[in-house]
Amino acid sequence: MASSGLVCETDAWKDLKAHVEDIKKTHLRELMSDAKRCQSMMVEFDGLLLDYSRQCATVDTFNKLNKLAEAAHLKEKINLMFNGERINSTESRSVLHVALRAPRGSVINSDGKNVVPDVWQVLDKIKDFSDRVRSGAWVGATGKALTNVIAIGIGGSFLGPLFVHTALQTDPEAAPLASGRKLHFLANVDPIDVARNITGLDPETTLVVVVSKTFTTAETMLNARTIREWISTALGPEAVAKHMVAVSTNLTLVEKFGIDPNNAFAFWDWVGGRYSVCSAVGVLPLSLQYGFAVVEKFLQGASSIDQHFHSAPFEKNLPVLLGLLSVWNVSFLGYPARAILPYSQALEKLAPHIQQVSMESNGKGVSIDGVPLPYEAGEIDFGEPGTNGQHSFYQLIHQGRVIPCDFIGVVKSQQPVYLKGELVSNHDELMSNFFAQPDALAYGKTPEQLLKENVPSNLITHKTFSGNRPSLSLLLPSLNAYNIGQLLAIYEHRVAVEGFVWGINSFDQWGVELGKSLATQVRKQLHASRKNAEPIEGFNFSTATLLTRYLEASKDILKEDCTVLPKL
Repeated sequence: MASSGLVCETDAWKDLKAHVEDIKKTHLRELMSDAKRCQSMMVEFDGLLLDYSRQCATVDTFNKLNKLAEAAHLKEKINLMFNGERINSTESRSVLHVALRAPRGSVINSDGKNVVPDVWQVLDKIKDFSDRVRSGAWVGATGKALTNVIAIGIGGSFLGPLFVHTALQTDPEAAPLASGRKLHFLANVDPIDVARNITGLDPETTLVVVVSKTFTTAETMLNARTIREWISTALGPEAVAKHMVAVSTNLTLVEKFGIDPNNAFAFWDWVGGRYSVCSAVGVLPLSLQYGFAVVEKFLQGASSIDQHFHSAPFEKNLPVLLGLLSVWNVSFLGYPARAILPYSQALEKLAPHIQQVSMESNGKGVSIDGVPLPYEAGEIDFGEPGTNGQHSFYQLIHQGRVIPCDFIGVVKSQQPVYLKGELVSNHDELMSNFFAQPDALAYGKTPEQLLKENVPSNLITHKTFSGNRPSLSLLLPSLNAYNIGQLLAIYEHRVAVEGFVWGINSFDQWGVELGKSLATQVRKQLHASRKNAEPIEGFNFSTATLLTRYLEASKDILKEDCTVLPKL
């Protein structure tokens, strides 16, 4: 039988499969007693400290993982990405989000052309425009300053920018620069999201950024038309050009929509949506809120990790180490999920963003060559800031399923609080949990320990913690724009490493297409049934029954064709 070229056929993969039995015989209590091992599993770079000593792995495990990386041609694939080769083969595209934050003067080629000058041309345009809006040089149709921004986009056009915005809101440098300004994100086509975004806003002081590469994304464009109607109703149709700008490459549709093409900010086919926060998708709304200088520091932090990822040896390479650990946990130890647990409320939107970056990238069932995978790939990502998560789902993590955890801590709080007479500061209280939880997961608590504590015999099994539950800890020096950029790039490249090793295409997303095409069929049916009373046809019994109930129960909501906007 001819080889399929799958990584599972390599000796390195088979060696790791055999190695699993050795690991299963070893408890983290034993592994953590080896100080030399623990020291070898701590890596520092640019102020960041990664400790992965609480992974169910030995030094030998990592030697074997490095051999797997060689067998998967990981280094070559990383170089192909940075060299602008079309590694997204199903869409014949380069993957160059690293170019979005490359220093001015860098050379990163796509199809033989250095794209960095084009990137900086857009960045300079964003700086100029955001400076004019923030200074009051650019005003709305009635001459008022534009102090509120609604960014309309979905998926990568929403989750990444929202993560960064949420992280910057309480940063002592960024927060004062946003004084008197509000940034809103409109993503869901649910009219409730529209209502929540425009409630309390004045169209006269609102600027709208419509984010859609093709200017055809169904949800985004319906929301954009809704907000255009809100502006036009209040200020007249001619006000649209002063109150709406676009992030798009389709200048024809931008102009047809009523937006001046000169106020369209470009991005490129080599930028995937979930990797686009460093493009105009994120940089424009964030610069309008905080000023370009803050956002540029964010880009510099991401660029620092890009260069580290490209050049550092694997044993010191943060994204590579994290990616290999994920492959080990998912494909060999059989742990399909990962909890992302930032001990910082400012990072509350990190997990939702990484959900998309990871699960849309690596949620694949075939190799990059279209061969069905005989092994598990992709991770189920979820998370919540500590200590909130501790009072939510940590019960399952400690005594239920084994779920590898990423603990993310920050040395210096963005907003420190000290109370006279308290044993520790508020941040120290938070960080006490950051340091304690990984050990609780690793060591657990034995029946023998409980007996010594005189725990009643009928409660021994209930209070026993098996331990041996893997985690890693990432400690950031602070949480400013630069550190936020670092964190973003670490996770982006970690996901790429996983995909490169698994041999899948982490940069397409065909899985989102089927549901959208079926929704088009439903949309046509709803229109035909509402406007022309046409019967429901072409659906299975279940869907037809639900559609019938929906149409009958909502037939009196809108009796004539007219515009209705939220009334909150």
